[in-house]
Amino acid sequence: MGMNEMIQFFKQISGKLSPTIYAGVQGQSTPQQIAFLRQIQREMKQKSTLDSPLNELRVVVFDLETTGFYPDKGDQVISIGAVRMTGCQIKETETFYSLVHSDLPLSEEISTLTNIQESELRTAPPASNVLIQFIQFIDSDILIAHHANHEQSFMQKMTWELLRTKFNHRIIDTSFLIRLFNPSIKSLPLEEVCTQCEIEVKNRHHALGDAMMTAQIWGYFLQQAQTKGFHTLQEVYEYLAKIG
Repeated sequence: MGMNEMIQFFKQISGKLSPTIYAGVQGQSTPQQIAFLRQIQREMKQKSTLDSPLNELRVVVFDLETTGFYPDKGDQVISIGAVRMTGCQIKETETFYSLVHSDLPLSEEISTLTNIQESELRTAPPASNVLIQFIQFIDSDILIAHHANHEQSFMQKMTWELLRTKFNHRIIDTSFLIRLFNPSIKSLPLEEVCTQCEIEVKNRHHALGDAMMTAQIWGYFLQQAQTKGFHTLQEVYEYLAKIG
């Protein structure tokens, strides 16, 4: 998906949501936001995703670009990208992408790595708006990420600071499925896993580009898991618990 298409999609989905959803300021939540988040949390409690057939499993694969690795030391999210999947099928028309506003200086290293300019962050949507819109996009689905601890730590801090609520979505790392075939697998760079799976490395360090590659990795190993005889996430969890 090209940049113009991503921008157009972002504008389209923005227009479908009530402006009151985005009315909160940092550290405060509007009644509409609170009601919306509580509804999502209820849906997550009611869903039994662990028993869903792998070929029907709905997930959202996402990636964050950040100013560093340590949210507790002031590093921030500067872009979010995501794509929806059902089973191994990537829904290429169901994507999310947004820059996130920041007034802090952006290091030359991060700017070069992500191709994001400091001036772009000055005019990007406020973090609270982007966060609510992202939660609207993912709804109550499971999240998938590569090196998920990074994404989880930033989402938890961001959600608490902006909405004063916990980020309760289940986030599964790609290594969850990879370990079915290599139990001793350690953390590998995204491009290295892509190379092993013969996936083209494209738009690296762009949040949506990385999400797309991560989705292909998830789909690749999800197919392998089914071929190996696994039918649900519960079966995968139980098997990995046995092998340690």
